Amino acid sequence: MHIEPGIVEGPKIILSYLTAGGAGLCGAYAAWQLIKERGISALMMRTAATTALVFTFFQVFPHYPVGVSEVHLILGSTLFLLFGVAPAAIGLASGLLIQGLFFAPFDLPQYGMNITTLLVPLFALQLVANRVIAPHTPYVALRYRQALALSTTYQAGIVTWVAFWALYGEGFSGQAVASLATFGAAYMTVIIIEPLADLGVLAAAKGLHRMKDSALLNSRLLNPA
Repeated sequence: MHIEPGIVEGPKIILSYLTAGGAGLCGAYAAWQLIKERGISALMMRTAATTALVFTFFQVFPHYPVGVSEVHLILGSTLFLLFGVAPAAIGLASGLLIQGLFFAPFDLPQYGMNITTLLVPLFALQLVANRVIAPHTPYVALRYRQALALSTTYQAGIVTWVAFWALYGEGFSGQAVASLATFGAAYMTVIIIEPLADLGVLAAAKGLHRMKDSALLNSRLLNPA
């Protein structure tokens, strides 16, 4: 989902700073809520875990340039289920920044766009989770339909934001629309993989009963809300 350099340039890129700032405020609020509930140590431990995982997703897992962006297996819904929305958001922002600073400095000018593209769908995923998962249901009890709803929300959100940035920067030219169609078709195939990954991780997590009260994991993972 990295926006290719040159798609949004000049004064237009200011919008990405504004949208990223808004997403950052939402993430900060979620982080403050977690600190109040579980303490700062929970936020720090989970953030360290999500940052390491996100860096692995971006830098180690296979990723391919397609159309206006790249196709990555980000597993945003997996991060949300295991660690919660705030650690997932901070981990996505931190992992992407580390990759940019040390491995892909050409992506840094697009950082605001990329952060918006990653975080806004994550917050939408949280809203969907509250609707499709019944109260008092631990996440390890999710069914495929629910995991698919979460994954679809996240991946569709990413595709939508990539489309917005591409059309915002390049306009509705035939080439831009064709590149977007190619990217969207390729990226939505991730929906086939991510729900299965979620269910596999949740199945493994069922054996972590001794960690049901651990500050490292989302309390909703093993416990009813």
